[in-house]
This record gives sequence, structure tokens and C-alpha cells, in this order.
Amino acid sequence: MMTGIPLIIIFVLAIIVMVAAISKYKIHPFLSIMAVSLIFGVIAGIPLKDIPGVIGAGFSGTFTSIGIVIIFGALVGTLLEKTGAALKMADVVVTLVGKKNPELAIIIMGWIVSIPVFCDSGFVVLNPIRKALVKRTGASSVAMTVALSMGLYISHCFIPPTPGPIAAANALGIGDNILLVIGLGALLSIPALAAGYIFAKYIGKRVSARDDNADMDLVKSYEELIAEYGRLPGGVMSFAPIIVPIFLMGLASAFSMAKVSISAIIFLGTPIIALAVGVILGVILLVQSGKAKDFYEITNDTLKTVGPILFITAAGGVLGKVISVSGMVQYITENSSVLSTIGIFFPFVLAAILKTAQGSSTVAITTTAGMLAPVLPALGLNTPSLSALCVIAIGAGAMTVSHANDSYFWVVTNFGEMETEQGYKTQTMGTLIIGLASMVGVFVAYLVLK
Repeated sequence: MMTGIPLIIIFVLAIIVMVAAISKYKIHPFLSIMAVSLIFGVIAGIPLKDIPGVIGAGFSGTFTSIGIVIIFGALVGTLLEKTGAALKMADVVVTLVGKKNPELAIIIMGWIVSIPVFCDSGFVVLNPIRKALVKRTGASSVAMTVALSMGLYISHCFIPPTPGPIAAANALGIGDNILLVIGLGALLSIPALAAGYIFAKYIGKRVSARDDNADMDLVKSYEELIAEYGRLPGGVMSFAPIIVPIFLMGLASAFSMAKVSISAIIFLGTPIIALAVGVILGVILLVQSGKAKDFYEITNDTLKTVGPILFITAAGGVLGKVISVSGMVQYITENSSVLSTIGIFFPFVLAAILKTAQGSSTVAITTTAGMLAPVLPALGLNTPSLSALCVIAIGAGAMTVSHANDSYFWVVTNFGEMETEQGYKTQTMGTLIIGLASMVGVFVAYLVLK
């Protein structure tokens, strides 16, 4: 099996070929990613008889982890749109933060939601609010997409009880000091949130999504939108299909952190079940609005919309699986001592390499933490505060960067109604910026704490 620098070079060339196939030659992302995964696997020296199994495992693994979540989350979103609940939520948010600050509202909302919820699920769940806010305020759709994505991503990588940070804290021996990690994660989110907000405002003026163009062709006033629904549902019931699933998932996470096992809480807090509860609440809204007869058609249309996203996301899972089996991660692990001379930047660089290579932030966080645990004393990061800071540095690296082998890239790009090349300009560049901004904050904190 190929290893070492030649394998790294082949990986870089594979990413370049994949980007060119999608962006320049307009080959469908699903076919491009699958083809590059297959070719990379062969060149990397994975036994031919094993490659079909690796591809199958990567494909099915993605469906297992977020497939049903995406379907249920999208269905909740459609129900909120069709009943006017999304518009009501947008109205409440605008009332609270002011019509001039929709990007600020959505980035903070995303940051809060993603503390207990995976960013993929959070984006799907909050997307109806994003779209309603775009119509309500006239903000750029791209700016709102980027702001929401960045807010979700920051807390996903920084703040327990999201699985990555909590696993890293346990691996680095500070599982009993989880509140310290939460506090540092929240504090060091500020530079990243500021950078994400500024970038969202900047890129929103330079990139247009498909729904930006649609809205320019057919602009409706807020009053006209309300008139289409007759009467909007109440505020509490409008938020319920989103807030209740988030509450259930957060409650299950809190019980897990406290090491208390209650079967009913664990069951209801599973993302699939929590979002199924959200769907039920959305159906109640539909019945109250007198549109119950439309439920079949709404479901059918949602599945048609979600299908391409699911398959592209699964293809990204295939690429990540092929890379992890190829031996590239093992090579990085074996040569980590070369990077250890750069102190607090070592966790960041190592996590960034692993993130860029295999796509999953959670995998990058947990793998990096496992690799660093034995060498924390050598790095001078073995006090509780510095170990907690190490978790945040790993999270900052695990943001850097989100591209085609990351399921979140495709969720944001597709639900944000952007082309793939626009995804690189927005999601990939945005995650690079917030990752670097996060590391600046981590370095300042390191100077204070060491």
C-alpha cells in the first residue's frame, strides 16, 4: 500500500481533479466524488477486493448517521414554510434584534442551537427561518447562509455536549472539568463569531444564490406574504417544531454529561426521534391551518428535494472512508513528532490536516485528541486550563476547512441554493477564516494561561 509523501501528493491531486470536474467540466458532484474516491483508492494501493466494501461502508455510514435526520429536518422545514410558521418566527426574531441585523440574529441563533445539535441537523432545521428572514428583511441569501453556517460550525467544534469536544475533553483527561471547556469554548467563540459575521456581510455582496435571483424577479412585501396564509400561527406553536427537538436533544446530552441513564430521555433525545417529534408538531400546525389534505404532496416534494443532497452527502462519506483506509491518517499520526515543536499550534495544525483529509470535524477532533493525550506533558499542556485550551485549539483546526469531502459542505451549499464553485467561495473560505480567527484567540489565551 502506498504511504508517505507520495500518498499526500496523490491526495492533493485527487482533490484538484475533483474540484475541476465539478466546477469546470460540470460533471455532477455525485459522479465526480465517487469516481475520484475509486481512483484514489486504487492508486493508494487499497486491495481491489476491498474497495467495494470500503465504498459501501462510506456510503451507508453517511445514511446511518444523518440520512433520516436530513429527511425529517427538511420535512419540518417544509411544514413550517407551508403553514406560515417560518414567517412568524422570522417576524419574532426581527422584532427582537431589529430589521437591520438579520445576519447577526441568525449567526447567534445557529451558535446556540449547535451546542446540543450536530451542525448538519441544525442547518436543516433552521434553514426555513433563514429563508423567511431573507424575505422579511431583504438581506442577501448568501450572507444569511454563511452567517448561519458559521454560527452552527463554531459551537459544533468548540462547546460540549457536542460529541467532538466532549470526547476530546475525556481523551485529554479533563472530562471532570467539562464546565471549564464549555466556558473557554464560549469565550473563544467570540473572535470566530466576529470573523464569521464580517465575512458573511462581505461575501453576501459578491456572490448571489439561486433564490437571490428568484427574489429579485418576484419581490413580495411582508404584508403580501402574510395575506397568502390568511392568518399566521401563534409564536409559541410556530417555534415548537424546532425548539422541542432541540430541547429534547439538549436534555439527553445534559443527562449523558451527568452520567444519568434514563431510557425515555435517551430515546427522545436521539436526533431521529427528536426530529420525528418536530414533524408531528409540524403536522399539527398543518391541521390547524386547514391544509391537512396537502400533507402527502408536501412529503413527496420534500423527498424529491432532499434526494440529491443525500446522495451527494453520501458520496462525500465514501471519499472520507477511502482516505481513512488508505493509510494517510496513519502516516500523519506516525510523523506527528515533526509538528510538535510548534506548541499550542500543534493541535490546530494536526486537526486541520486530518479535517481537510477526511472531511469529518468530529473524527478530526477525536483522532487528534487521542494522538495528543500521551504527549501533553511534552507539549507543556498538561494543566487543566491548558488541556481545556488544547481542546479548543483542536476544535479550531477541525473547522479548517470544510470542502467536498465534508457532508456539511453539501448541506450548506444545497440548502443555501448555491452552485458548487460558490460553495468553495463561501463555505470553504468562511471556515478557513473562522478557523484562523479562532486560533488567534486561542494563542492570546495561551499567553495569558501558560
